Amino acid sequence: MYEQYWGLKEKPFENTPDPKFMYYSRQHEEALTRMLYAIREEKGAAMLTGDYGSGKTILSRIIIDELIKDNIYEVALITHPHLMPMQFIQEIAYQLKNEHVKGSRFELMHTIQDIVYNNFNAGKKTVILIDEAQIIKNVETFEEVRLFLNFQLNNKFLITLVLIGQPELISKVRSIPQLWQRLGIKYHLSGLSNSETENYIRYRLNVAGGNPEIFTKEAIEIIYNYSNGIPRNLNNACDMCLLIGFGQEVKVIDKDLAEKVAADLNMKRSLYAENV
Repeated sequence: MYEQYWGLKEKPFENTPDPKFMYYSRQHEEALTRMLYAIREEKGAAMLTGDYGSGKTILSRIIIDELIKDNIYEVALITHPHLMPMQFIQEIAYQLKNEHVKGSRFELMHTIQDIVYNNFNAGKKTVILIDEAQIIKNVETFEEVRLFLNFQLNNKFLITLVLIGQPELISKVRSIPQLWQRLGIKYHLSGLSNSETENYIRYRLNVAGGNPEIFTKEAIEIIYNYSNGIPRNLNNACDMCLLIGFGQEVKVIDKDLAEKVAADLNMKRSLYAENV
């Protein structure tokens, strides 16, 4: 709607996990490095946590893209893990075998074991990546997750398990010592810094083919204070600034416009919280 006005080829602040718009802050670089290290060095299990909208999902897609390039990984990506234990095992089997598998729990686990060992014999590595893992409600499901780590040889794990979720995942996993203790790698994402926020905004504008100076430094300061440096909040505020700026036919997004947008979004946030 506003792309042509601002000289953009596409919208720069969509909340979709498009790797081309990924801005690598110091935290995101470290998170990616740690998760890929856990997978490539077959550490068994790793966990990435962060606030809602901090960039976890886009990192998960980048991790998968990196693994696909290597052509030696078979990946099961679970994006809706709010499943009962039996359903969870069925979904893992389906993801790895690429076809629906029926049977008892015992039969399904044998199927998964056969897949994992066949992958190993073929020189391939098996990865199970669970996004939004904090929504797993059933402790028995976490127990099933832990049991996948029993697929191992004397000197290596045959499955790498990666849990990704919001901060409450930490306390859930910590309450299961047998799983917590087997997490070889952990990392938590927080908001971007003020300077990173400025770089983030200018980077995404540049990727979208626009002028990276559309937002003044004062406007970015307002947006940073509103968003706490959380990428999803940044995207919402910047997108709204571009829309309103287009409607008002301004040349740049300045402090006054950014303050108006931040106040409006804060009001909507408060109204939503009151009615939840």
